[in-house]
Amino acid sequence: MQDRGYAGDANRITRDYLDSLLIEMRHIGARLPDTRYTLFGERFSTPVATAALSHLKGRDGNGMVQTAQGCAMCGAVCFAGMGEPRELGAMINTGARVIKIIKPYAEREKILRRLEHARQAGALAVGMDLDHTFDAQGNCDVVLGVPMAPLSEDELREVIRLAGLPFFFKGVLSMADTRKALSLGARGIVVSHHHGILPFALPPLMVLPDIVKEAQGRLSIYVDCGIRDGYDVFKALALGADGVCVGRALMQPLQEEGAKGVEMTLRRITAELAGAMARTACATLDDLEPGLVWLP
Repeated sequence: MQDRGYAGDANRITRDYLDSLLIEMRHIGARLPDTRYTLFGERFSTPVATAALSHLKGRDGNGMVQTAQGCAMCGAVCFAGMGEPRELGAMINTGARVIKIIKPYAEREKILRRLEHARQAGALAVGMDLDHTFDAQGNCDVVLGVPMAPLSEDELREVIRLAGLPFFFKGVLSMADTRKALSLGARGIVVSHHHGILPFALPPLMVLPDIVKEAQGRLSIYVDCGIRDGYDVFKALALGADGVCVGRALMQPLQEEGAKGVEMTLRRITAELAGAMARTACATLDDLEPGLVWLP
């Protein structure tokens, strides 16, 4: 059983798959790289965003607010997970452009209240992490004492209609859910297995090319799970992602240096991405293409 448990560790499977992808060098005609990125008409310095984290402790303060500060300092999108409305307001007040990800609360009115607050507070977009609906035994999940429950497709369509902002589904790991996200009116998805929430789950980059083909440019596609450096980012973007989310790579810098640690980590990852772009003749993010990545 121990061996089977190790074999089914989706985080390990994801890391091994990321490491198996190789990058093709190209130099003729290369130019200085530009990592700037546009989302919903707004310009950012990097396609590297923070993951939809929750309840973080930073250096001498609220780690969520410090994470947002770090994003504002380096021109990155900031996804935000579970938290109270006052915290979201403080994050947005740092100048960061925040995408608020809301849980599938069993109390439907709570979903609507969170959406309304995010809109009034000035969030860039909103979304829902559907991968947090159930626990490992197939029961409705309870997160920090708060019960979750699945939403029907009609309920999801209505939530998106009422959101009044671009809407993301987080936890998409299939062409089937990509089709449903499009049919329900989503503007973006996060390709993710929620840090290995399902044993033996597909690595996000393994299914990404099929998801990109299914979306046909109609969704903003982010990828998370195991992204730790600019070379992982390069591979994800080359395979069709528009952006990536970084989570655990930020934890230690946040705890040790607060907002500055987040900023410097995002800048380091972006610089590594730029280095990979320079050595593959990619002047802009639009130049990245699947032929640059060799699959196992």
